[in-house]
Amino acid sequence: MAQLPGMPSWGQGWLDAYVAQADAGDVVRGDMGRGGRWWHYLFDGVATLTEGRLQRLQDRIGRQVDELGTAFRLPGDTRERPWPAAALPLLIGEDEWRGIAEGIVQRANLIEAVLADIYGPARLVADGSLPAPLVTGSRSFWRSMIGMEPAGGHRLQIYAVDLGRGPDGEWRVLADHARAPAGAGYALENRLAASRVMGPLQTRLNVQRLAPFFADFRAGLAAVCKRADPRIGLLTPGRYNPSYAEQAHLARYLGFLLVEGDDLAVRGTELFVRTIEGLKRVDALWRRMDTKFLDPLSFDSNSRIGVPGLMDVIAGGNAIIANAPGVGVIEAPAMAAFLPILSRRLLGEDLRLPNIATWWCGQDGPRAEMLDNLDDMLVASAFGEPVIGLPAGPTLGAALDWADRDALKAEIARRPQDYVGREVVRLSTMPVVQNGKLVARPFTLRAFAVRDAGGRWSVMPGGFARLADDSDVRATVMGEGAFSADVGVVSLTQVEPVSLMPQHVAVRRNPGTLPSRAADNLYWLGRYLERGDATLRLVRATLGGTIDADGGASLVPMTLDRLATLLISTGAATLDEDAQEDEEEGGSIRDLAELAGAALDGRGLASVRSLLSAAHGIAEVIRDRLAADVWRLIDLPMPTAGFEDAGAMLARAATLQDRFAALAGLAAENMGRNAGWRFHDLGRRIERSLTIARFVRNFAPDTATSDDLTTLLDLCDSQISYRARYLTGLALVPVRDLVALDPYNPRSIAFQIDRIREHLAALPSLRDDGIEEEPVAAATELGYSIATMRAEAMARTALLSVENKLSSLSDAIARRYFLQGAETIRAAGMTLA
Repeated sequence: MAQLPGMPSWGQGWLDAYVAQADAGDVVRGDMGRGGRWWHYLFDGVATLTEGRLQRLQDRIGRQVDELGTAFRLPGDTRERPWPAAALPLLIGEDEWRGIAEGIVQRANLIEAVLADIYGPARLVADGSLPAPLVTGSRSFWRSMIGMEPAGGHRLQIYAVDLGRGPDGEWRVLADHARAPAGAGYALENRLAASRVMGPLQTRLNVQRLAPFFADFRAGLAAVCKRADPRIGLLTPGRYNPSYAEQAHLARYLGFLLVEGDDLAVRGTELFVRTIEGLKRVDALWRRMDTKFLDPLSFDSNSRIGVPGLMDVIAGGNAIIANAPGVGVIEAPAMAAFLPILSRRLLGEDLRLPNIATWWCGQDGPRAEMLDNLDDMLVASAFGEPVIGLPAGPTLGAALDWADRDALKAEIARRPQDYVGREVVRLSTMPVVQNGKLVARPFTLRAFAVRDAGGRWSVMPGGFARLADDSDVRATVMGEGAFSADVGVVSLTQVEPVSLMPQHVAVRRNPGTLPSRAADNLYWLGRYLERGDATLRLVRATLGGTIDADGGASLVPMTLDRLATLLISTGAATLDEDAQEDEEEGGSIRDLAELAGAALDGRGLASVRSLLSAAHGIAEVIRDRLAADVWRLIDLPMPTAGFEDAGAMLARAATLQDRFAALAGLAAENMGRNAGWRFHDLGRRIERSLTIARFVRNFAPDTATSDDLTTLLDLCDSQISYRARYLTGLALVPVRDLVALDPYNPRSIAFQIDRIREHLAALPSLRDDGIEEEPVAAATELGYSIATMRAEAMARTALLSVENKLSSLSDAIARRYFLQGAETIRAAGMTLA
């Protein structure tokens, strides 16, 4: 690698200062001692990017993480947390990585062979190579999988392993992950964030790309499917799963359908996704949930997130399930005690990546050895489940007092097969930016392997590192880590730029499959956002945010009373008993600012805070279908309310309305004109029609005043349109016509109905007899009602009828397109695709 020109001297100064205070086992010291120069180039490049201020790099990485929407959730969290990405990557030379990758492939092949025996001939148990209690004692062992050959011939399609680097530079395996390996998406997002900040530097360092790995995974799943153009889904437990954000990102990046159990249905031995077009075949599922939740008919009957009958699909071999149920038996910590022997037995070679030393207490000899050396051991559950003797989880033997030690020994004597002893591993350290300075922190590495189109293992060139938040280098006390860092494999030769995009793909304009649940969520996201905008318009009108009026008090009491009544009747605000007693005889509400504040921040179902919360919950579920800008706007917290007067409250309402307007603009200009956009816009149009009908009914009666009509035009955003068309001032009939019946006014009821009819006509039909489906017929009838209505004789009852018909239309859309319990959306005689 050529020396980069023009680098300032402080990069070398950082490196020298760090090496001077780091321990001998630090990865930077080790690489430099072997002649590796990449750390020099990294720090020199970072110095140029940050003008000598390290904290700038951490701040920029943090901003990119926010831009990407990378997040995670801890158990009990109500909202997601930003992903804690570290500024500096872990760099590994390609020669060292080659040895790691070969060890990962060997281990994956070994695990595949062990699983094939456990659920096949069981020779390892029969000849004593693998103790039977170690297999049957695991909650991840499923007898129903015995003798069942997986579709595609492999039980593992993706595999992950946690590695620790010792102070001597040796890499060892800390844990295997086979059930539903998590983290590949976080590795990708770490790389994306780092690339946005220091992309040119990564190119100069010749950091190997991650895109080929994900392309191999996608191609590997597709290759074992029966159809040439398979439909692949990512099965998620739902938005409350800790790594849901990662799953959504991966589904979008790989082009997989993000589905939940309710989205899927089994017919015979085939798997289908329930879409707006009926049932569509699913050829492969990448599951991200535990086996016991997969099928309540075959595994855990209490599961509410699985797919009833999925086991029949697996048995029939009509869909690939990655990874196959039951593979989690290999994850038991006690299994590590036997893998070295099994490697020699099944592969004829020693493990290239050794385990950390493990003693299973289910055997007399290892148990006695573990108890004799308890002070040097980490005592843990043999199967990863909570056990009575370890109420606080894995425990260092040296940390036990005499009473706890005796209690633990008694429990081990009672059920020895439930415990293991593991060596206490010391970890290497790497540099971390903390408060603008470099500090050494211990790390572990999670690496990934997937099967490619030829069934061979492809190892991700990197992964993600987890960093401790203190300097204790014992892996046993590190836990899950406080930070995550990108891991880059540095080549000595130039790395060709690649991406996940293949070079030769047939052109397709079909937007793809839209699951019914996604359509439902997009529809209601539109409705809640439109409803929030309507509430803000009422708040602003109440506080005086109109074109003609300088303040709310300038409106006549009757108009203010109408505004207050609407805020209450729509559920935006609630009126307590004291306020009702203070109501004036004329009907006007005294404290309008208090009512407007409740509509912004109160607990009413239609308050802005409640509607934003509902929209946020829906958007979380469909993150794979939302642009990053849309999610970022929805994820913004509600502006803080203080002790504010009406003016400050009005300014806050205007800020919120700008956010709603930005979301509407992104939907109108950035969303592809596919079925998903149509459902989102349908929700907006139906909600807007209901809102305008309600506004006209309240502010345009035969007795309407000029203040009423002014307020109505403001609420319907039609002041400028009216003034451009009519120069003679406000009049009741023209105002009614403009906001209700004019098909050319984008804020009129008629305009919304026309758009609703267009959307429904463009959506797929399940009928082949030429008869209109129920939603189309209802929209047509509603369109005729509006077309034949006259502004001169627009009675309140007619507007109420329009509102009722709109509500009935919404119900008809839900019955036709959205999930209704366990029903499948399927017409008689319909062909399943």
